[in-house]
Amino acid sequence: MGGLRLLRVRWFHVPHIWFRRVRYKITRGGVLFTAAVVLVAVAAVASANNLLFLILATMLSTLLVSGFISRLCLAGLELDFMVPEHVSAGRTIPAKLYVRNLKFWMPSFSIHVVGVEQDVPPVLQSSVYFPVIPGRATLDETVQVRFARRGEYRQNRFAFHTRFPFGFLEKTARVVLRREVVVYPSIDAAPGFEELLADLAGEIATHYRGLGRDFYRIRPYEAFESARHVDWKATAHTSRLQVREFARDQEQNVELFLDLETPPGYEEWFERAVDCCAFLAWRLSDKAVGIHFRTQEFDFRLPEEGDVYTILKYLALVASRPGKPPEAPAGETSFPIVLTASRQRFSDPSWAAARIIGRELLAE
Repeated sequence: MGGLRLLRVRWFHVPHIWFRRVRYKITRGGVLFTAAVVLVAVAAVASANNLLFLILATMLSTLLVSGFISRLCLAGLELDFMVPEHVSAGRTIPAKLYVRNLKFWMPSFSIHVVGVEQDVPPVLQSSVYFPVIPGRATLDETVQVRFARRGEYRQNRFAFHTRFPFGFLEKTARVVLRREVVVYPSIDAAPGFEELLADLAGEIATHYRGLGRDFYRIRPYEAFESARHVDWKATAHTSRLQVREFARDQEQNVELFLDLETPPGYEEWFERAVDCCAFLAWRLSDKAVGIHFRTQEFDFRLPEEGDVYTILKYLALVASRPGKPPEAPAGETSFPIVLTASRQRFSDPSWAAARIIGRELLAE
């Protein structure tokens, strides 16, 4: 299905619609028409005019026919919804909405499909209008959907509503899609993330410079480099510090560690740290950098054990876990990056070379 997941629900059948799941809202036109019916009824009774009674009967029958036809339009509708397999929070993405009319002979007229707001904004960004849905026909429409936050969405609420035929009442029937959609954290650059990535790229390059065995070149010394690579003969000849640089004998590898232990009140920081991890994993994977992603309960190597979506799926569902002590770095040569709300938890000498990203993340 081309990377798309079919999210299908059989809504309700024709016999059930007469008893439940239909809500009514009287429109302005309905109020005016009802007032007109009352006036005609009073005039007919007061004057005993047969013509007024005939007009009153016509108006009442119009109300009855309007209610019957609008209910019949909502009966026997089925909703299908297709979203991409990989969905990231905060992004507006195209999806497919299908509406099928199960009735054999009667079409449904003037049907609106809308998202229903729950604890979060509705997934469907705007209403979708179908002027007519013929019997036994399926119509589709490309829509824009947006998931506001990461996590597992177990159900989404939508509604059909119509004012057909006369607009006296707006009738609404809700449908719940009972299914699971895993929404990844945002992989877009939040304020400060691009600058952080640029700094990390420079630190990673510096960390791996000179770790190989094969001689590459002699070049001027740069700040914070190890003195063990200084070439004293070249230094004496040029009167400037010169270092030996060796060819790298392995690919660059980054150890990305997310600390699950957060103090009370740091829920916002943790969500931003999760977004930062997702952003770094996504961007570093594009740079062909090996990633060893770890938490106190998860260990994954990219690309040896899978793709970056495995990391994003874990981050979509991860939560803070109190009482989880940090572990020692997993690799001796990998460049460690730690996201933690408590720097003192990583004061062990084994983490001395790590880039610690702490509470300042909220101030980025």
